[in-house]
Amino acid sequence: MPVAPSLAPQALDPHQARALLKALAEPIRLQVIEALGDGERCVCELTEQLGLAQSKLSFHLRVLKEAGLLADRQSGRWVYYRLRPEAIEQLRGWLAGLAAHCTTPAEPCC
Repeated sequence: MPVAPSLAPQALDPHQARALLKALAEPIRLQVIEALGDGERCVCELTEQLGLAQSKLSFHLRVLKEAGLLADRQSGRWVYYRLRPEAIEQLRGWLAGLAAHCTTPAEPCC
């Protein structure tokens, strides 16, 4: 089903794509993304699930949030994190653009 133009994700420029890919390049951050793929999680749940110290997890959560991949909310003393689906869709669209043109043959040389 096509996405309505007003709801279509904005295209990523190469700089934004590199920032997202750099944030995802760290294996621990990929584990965080995978854990959040099942829905919003409290930091305490993530530390237990991933077996990380809170300080180490907080560093990686900050990197992912600054890259635009995560959103958070505070409830009392707990902070809950969730994926930003629009950021994932933007990255998916950027990769799809690469895939659509990667088999284009080169122009003949002089």
